[in-house]
Amino acid sequence: MERGEKRLTANDKGLVRDSWERLGKNKLPHGTVMFARLFELDPELLKLFHYNTAFTSAQECLSSPEFIDHISKVMLVIDAAVSHLDDLQSLAEYLVNLGRKHQAVGVKTQSFNAVGESLLYMLERSLGPGYSTELRDAWVTLYAIVVETMSSGWTENGENKSD
Repeated sequence: MERGEKRLTANDKGLVRDSWERLGKNKLPHGTVMFARLFELDPELLKLFHYNTAFTSAQECLSSPEFIDHISKVMLVIDAAVSHLDDLQSLAEYLVNLGRKHQAVGVKTQSFNAVGESLLYMLERSLGPGYSTELRDAWVTLYAIVVETMSSGWTENGENKSD
């Protein structure tokens, strides 16, 4: 999975693992902060989340049981990536399939930029003084590897990555 220039050093892996652990066992509040920020950065993404009804506000979406389940799943994906830092290749097929699923519901690859910014925002807010440039860079590298792998699901399905 680690292609191109994106490489996690042993130090990066330690920083990511430690910071993820510092968020505690219950990641749902952190995921809620992340998605609240995502909807601030890209309000159009709210339209992708229409379960039984269309949501009229980000808060309505964030508090719906279906969306809470979605937040939990996203946090589990991040948890899996953190748990497999020494063998991210083992997640490649899963992430490619996850990319295909996101494409099927209308997510565009450029939306991952806003998701990445939201992830960093959540980490900074949640970790406070424990959030450093070095830690940010480690998470940026991990996120880039995950996104590159997920994005290959779009490429396999025929979407141009620049769409």
